[in-house]
Amino acid sequence: MREIDPAATKRAKAFALWKDAPMPMVTLFKTLNVANLVKLARRGFKFNMLLCWCIGRAAAGMEEFYLLPAGERLVRYEKIAVNVVVATDDGEIETCDIPCSDDFAQFARDYDELTARVARTGRAHELGDYMVIGTSALAKYDIDGAVNIYAGVYNNPFLIWGKYRKHFCRALLPLSFQFHHAQMDGNHAAEFLERLQREIGALRAGRAARQR
Repeated sequence: MREIDPAATKRAKAFALWKDAPMPMVTLFKTLNVANLVKLARRGFKFNMLLCWCIGRAAAGMEEFYLLPAGERLVRYEKIAVNVVVATDDGEIETCDIPCSDDFAQFARDYDELTARVARTGRAHELGDYMVIGTSALAKYDIDGAVNIYAGVYNNPFLIWGKYRKHFCRALLPLSFQFHHAQMDGNHAAEFLERLQREIGALRAGRAARQR
């Protein structure tokens, strides 16, 4: 990662407008059809891993996700990771950064190995040189989404979801996507959610099984 001049980017105006805002975060809500992921989960894949894979794939194709405001600075990253909340063996929770990869099998292995390590040790796994997309899965609960807290320190984009809802041949998952307005605008965030839906639909069981 490296610090860059905001004036030399497409986010120059937005950075100037929002970097000092007392509440610069924006939240969008969307309901996704995750029926394809549910089918794959029945074949032995973890639903949360599949969704995180799709999140990383959707974000990787958008330049806004490689930029992150940090106070008066704007930082550019070369790599993206997805962060998940892990229930530890001692009954607490910790976080785990999973590096995104074009290789599905590699991502699945990293997800399994890293989350298992965090659960066992009770210590967070952090990737300091990655642009991290935060997630929180409240998979046991029927929620429509959430607006996360803003403390002025953690500016990373963040997605929150609960359990999916079965509706005929579909599985519907409401989620919320929070982002810093200096990083992207609403149209970028909406496009990301559209890309996420396409990635969910495009992931094929045969391909995933071969790569596992």
